[in-house]
Amino acid sequence: MAKRPSKHLRPARPLNQGGFARLVTKPDGEWMVQTMPAGNATKAYLCPGCQRQITAGAAHVVVWPRQASIGSGSAVAERRHWHTSCWARSN
Repeated sequence: MAKRPSKHLRPARPLNQGGFARLVTKPDGEWMVQTMPAGNATKAYLCPGCQRQITAGAAHVVVWPRQASIGSGSAVAERRHWHTSCWARSN
């Protein structure tokens, strides 16, 4: 069986941007924010706000910049998973 390529080498999977993500403006820019319900949260992530794990099965938010950073292939490739409370406290 062939080994799957590293997730860092694969293109980012698109998020459902059909009305589920909302635009949030913070002092550091404009961000797209999408709620990830507990039932859809199947993997664990490291929250950039508190550096603690978001466990699989925990509701949280997925955040990405409205516009891609210079040198980035796409804004969605820059997405990060945050605890909802950590995102609310940021900036």
